[in-house]
Amino acid sequence: MTGVRVTFAGSGDAFGSGGRLQTCVHLGPAGGSPVLLDCGATALIGLKRHGIEPNDVGTVVLSHLHGDHFAGLPYLILDGQFRRRTAPLEVVGPPGTEERLRQAMELLFPGSTRITRRFEVKVREIEPHGRLDLAELTVQAYPAEHFAGAPALCLRIGLAGRVIAYSGDTAWTETLVAVADGADLFICEAYTETRAVPFHLHLPMLRDNLPRLTCRRIVLTHAGPDVLARAGELDLEPHLELADDDRVIDV
Repeated sequence: MTGVRVTFAGSGDAFGSGGRLQTCVHLGPAGGSPVLLDCGATALIGLKRHGIEPNDVGTVVLSHLHGDHFAGLPYLILDGQFRRRTAPLEVVGPPGTEERLRQAMELLFPGSTRITRRFEVKVREIEPHGRLDLAELTVQAYPAEHFAGAPALCLRIGLAGRVIAYSGDTAWTETLVAVADGADLFICEAYTETRAVPFHLHLPMLRDNLPRLTCRRIVLTHAGPDVLARAGELDLEPHLELADDDRVIDV
């Protein structure tokens, strides 16, 4: 395999619509360290269903700090602790990530932040319009239209010679045109079909703007009930695919 294997270990919304797990996308570069895009509360379940070793994940990149995108991190860290992980774990997220992670770990597992582990958890915070160049990947952040108590991000990930674009959760914004520009894969939220709701992407708005998106492939995630109800019709549309928790794509 060359490039990046993209595994949807969670493709659903916050509420398990359609029985889908919460957001967690595993990026497995050929010969490199795997990356997670978001880490919802069900992330460990999704990874283990796919036979993916959580301790191999080198970096977790967070779009925002809602529980269905973030709350799996304490479990990922403690799973590594109990199974004797030694490799460091990098966490990249918006401003406020380090403090929110500390609070979440203390809320879910009191005393867990005071334990000395065999591996380091290093948190790097990235502002909208910021860029991080790490050993094996680059992360570019763009502002999303989503309220999460801290800045929400759209992301472009450069990994193993590929560009993976990711909307995170957001209402339609002109930023998405830049995020998707020339990307090998654009993983894009499609939460509603019949009625728009604040801070989430309405599928008709995405359809209206498809000619402006110059990415090579679009895969939709975070589908709400009304989008899932039309999944069969959606599969027949050109240029759009709907992910599920079993989807694996080589990019």
